[in-house]
This record gives sequence, C-alpha cells and structure tokens, in this order.
Amino acid sequence: MSASTESTGSAGRADLAGSTGSTGSTGSTGSTGSTGSTGSAGSVAGTAVIPPLAKRTRTLSAELAAHLERLITTGQLAPGERLPSERDLAASMNVSRASLRQAMFELESKNLIERKRGSGSTVAAPAAGVSALNVGLSATDVELTNATELRDLVEPRIASFAAQRAAASNLLQLEDVLAQSNENLNAEESLRLDREFHLLLAHAAQNPLFVTLSTMTSDWTNATRSLSHATRTGRRISIDGHREIYEAIARRDAEAAASAMERHLRDVRDVIGGLSRTGSEEEVAG
Repeated sequence: MSASTESTGSAGRADLAGSTGSTGSTGSTGSTGSTGSTGSAGSVAGTAVIPPLAKRTRTLSAELAAHLERLITTGQLAPGERLPSERDLAASMNVSRASLRQAMFELESKNLIERKRGSGSTVAAPAAGVSALNVGLSATDVELTNATELRDLVEPRIASFAAQRAAASNLLQLEDVLAQSNENLNAEESLRLDREFHLLLAHAAQNPLFVTLSTMTSDWTNATRSLSHATRTGRRISIDGHREIYEAIARRDAEAAASAMERHLRDVRDVIGGLSRTGSEEEVAG
C-alpha cells in the first residue's frame, strides 16, 4: 500500500500517518521491511484507521494506491489488519468510491491486500516461501564483506527491474522520500530515509524476493552505512545518488538505473572509506 502527500513531490506523503516521513517513523516503529518500522496506523473497533490523503497532480487512483501501499510496506498497516469498508474509507479520504476501487484493485494485483466479498479487505501476509526465506536469512550470521558483495549484485538488478515495472504509485512513493531527504537532517533520520528509499525501490521491482534480499542486505550493512550519514557531505552524496536512480527509473531506462545504482553504492563506499582513513567526521547537523 502506499502514500501521497503535500505538494507534488514534496514532503512526501509525509502525512502518511504522521508521515511515512519517519518510518521507523510514522506511527512508531516496527517493520518497514526494514526501514525500521513504523508502528501502526491505529484502529477503532478492530478496523484500521487510515490517515487523510493530500492530493497532487497525479491520477487520483495512483495517489490512493501510493498512500495505502506505503502504509503497508513500511509496516504501519500490519498483515491481517482489516481495512475500513470502501464506503467508509472513501468518505474518510474524501474521494469517490470508483477511484478508491481502482486503487484497491492495484493493491490486490500486487498481493498487498486480500479482498473477500462480504468480509472486506485485509492486509495480506507475505507468501509462505518469502516468509521462510526472511526468517532463514535473518538468523544467518553474515560477514560484512559478503553482505556488501551481495548488495552490489542485487541492488543494480532491482533498480533495473524497477525501471521496467514501477507503477505510477511506486514513483510517487520514491518522490516523497526524496522530497523529505536533505543534507541537514540528523544522521538517524537520513539513514532511515535511505533505507526506506531502497525498500520502496525493491517493491517497485514487483518481486517479493527482491524485497527480502534488499531488506536483509540493508540490515547486514546498516552499521557501516550509518557512517555515510554522519556528515553533511555523506548525506548529500547519498541523496544525489538516489535522485539519479529515481530519474532513470522515471524515464524507464533500465540500463541507466542499474548504472546509477552501481555508482551510488561505489560513492557511498568511498565516503565510508574516507572516514575510516581520516578518522574524522564533519559536525553532524541538528
């Protein structure tokens, strides 16, 4: 599910339940696949509460799908959680049922929700095979060098497939993360948004196994990657890399997206290597 927000590419769906601008953020913390999680959108009488939608100049159904999908992928809406009825949800978000229904069809096609006549819609649980892989990899003790090599192999392919498969709703989510990102953020928030960008990118590739692999490699390399967000220069380089990746994906240029990801990973390694050699860091913002 996913999100939408204030301006057309700004402050991301930052409302997105307190904004997914804090996915460890929005809501609280829990899973964002790995962005650190983000609590839950809340519930009343057993039914999820969906935060309001800020509209932009996109197809409304894409806005809705982005808004709801991001709530799901970042863990604000948990597997098994029941969504409000279409009538209630459309009324609370001030949209037509036709637009909402189209968005729900997209989420169902992505296996993010399950819809049953008479019982409404619920957030879908990951497929059994994906869950088993996730559990198995989570329990694995992995050397940083091996994890880095796996990430170097997987992430460019994810970017390539995202360029070929991303829906408008996926592009909206990536835009929102970029809109929230800037070099003046503190290191923790900058890293959270970094992780969310890569998580949403994996979802845009429309393959749940990519999501699992991206999440695991992100977890395994988290401590080292945090160093690249300790300085303004590092944060700026990371954001510039994300923007280049996004632009290639938006152009549907798979080769350019993969190349941009390779440069991004290399640039981040160079930042970390430079800090390791000098043993010094710039003053962390805020």
